[in-house]
Amino acid sequence: MVDEKKESKTIYILDTNVLVHDPNAIHSFGDATVGIPAIILEQLDTFKRESSSRGRNAREAIRLLDSLCARGCLGNGVPLDGGMLKVFFHEEVIPESFPYKIKKEDNEILLTAAVLKQKGYHVIFVSKDLNARVKADTIGIKTEDYVREHVSEDAFYKGWIRVPVPAVQLKKDRPDVLDVILKEHELLLNEFVLLESQHNPFNYRIFRYLGGTIFKPVFDPPLKWPLKARNPQQLMALDLLFDSSVQLVSLIGPAGTGKTFLAMLAGLHQVLIDDEYRRLLVSRPVVPLGKDIGFLPGTIEEKLRSWMLPVYDNLDFIAHSTRVGKHFEEIKDDMRSKKGKKPLKHKEQRTPFPSLDELVEKEKLSLEAITYMRGRSIPYQYILIDEVQNLTPHEVKTLVSRVGVGSKIILTGDPYQIDSPYLDFASNGLIVTAERFKGQYLFGSVYLETSERSALSQLAGELL
Repeated sequence: MVDEKKESKTIYILDTNVLVHDPNAIHSFGDATVGIPAIILEQLDTFKRESSSRGRNAREAIRLLDSLCARGCLGNGVPLDGGMLKVFFHEEVIPESFPYKIKKEDNEILLTAAVLKQKGYHVIFVSKDLNARVKADTIGIKTEDYVREHVSEDAFYKGWIRVPVPAVQLKKDRPDVLDVILKEHELLLNEFVLLESQHNPFNYRIFRYLGGTIFKPVFDPPLKWPLKARNPQQLMALDLLFDSSVQLVSLIGPAGTGKTFLAMLAGLHQVLIDDEYRRLLVSRPVVPLGKDIGFLPGTIEEKLRSWMLPVYDNLDFIAHSTRVGKHFEEIKDDMRSKKGKKPLKHKEQRTPFPSLDELVEKEKLSLEAITYMRGRSIPYQYILIDEVQNLTPHEVKTLVSRVGVGSKIILTGDPYQIDSPYLDFASNGLIVTAERFKGQYLFGSVYLETSERSALSQLAGELL
């Protein structure tokens, strides 16, 4: 007969990957017992030697467990936030119904859960390994994914809302519908309201919520280069990027929506034209798409060049646009002179756009490896971190905490295209940062939904 006390007592058996993902996961299960199979300690001991985020988290988990030893013996169980933490050891007697080979470490973790279930405990196996959860389910053990704060692909913070309105509302300096929206929606600071005509989506106005009853109308920034936003979300992004009071901006969206381009355009303009920042610093994680080609030869700068090609592409596009703009202005001046008119003054077009080498040589552009940014303090710089969906929340924290006085940091990425095997939509640093910072006065976020790269790029994103 099963002991009723055991049946009512829940034990959460954690997989190694849970502690590697979040070393503080043991504090997330309320008054239940958190069980750690002894083999996990061996695995953490192996991982701790790595210089990766997995090694860092393994070391942090070991330090946390060591601090709990002051409360008693982990093998007997120690109090933990109303519940208990206990290390369970391998059982010599293996249940006949256990179908997997014990030589494999992951199966030894499952064996611990199976033995406890056989003893009458209510066991829940928590793992971020999908196959491990499937194997646990096959032997009748309840499973859960570990999600500290669940963010679905449909309900994450986009930074704006769309509201259809009668076209007459768009002609007013401050549309009356904004007061209605305040009552019906819980707007966050720096969240945008996109007012669209009910019969013409191309007729719209954008307002940014600044708190209370204050809305700021959003217009194209006065760029000295012949470039402008192509859709409402790009306009929202530029509004945040050119606002020095918003020190942290996240731009989220699929490929081709202009995330990196807009961030670089605003950064270069504020460095070269507005003199708002001393330098544009660009960095991105070194996570390859598909199989890695191995070590790259050369200096750090030469190695980084291969990883920074998307940055060069955007820089070339900006430079090309300025050259084309200058060419058209020269044609207009030539036509005016033929008509006996004075040429127009285009001071901003008379200075050629500097090349990449010139920007680096004049210390207006710096390409950095994320690996070497720990411990730095970066003042008076415009910092762009690209492909942030491949970073953990801890890595993003490390980067954002580097921001010094007078600096601004931009995080861009596509959470639908994650190359890191240890991250998913809900756990990557880009989405987690946006969710935790939303509503802060110095933060703004925009989800860009429209691809502007090409019709083929947009179709590929939808079909493939």
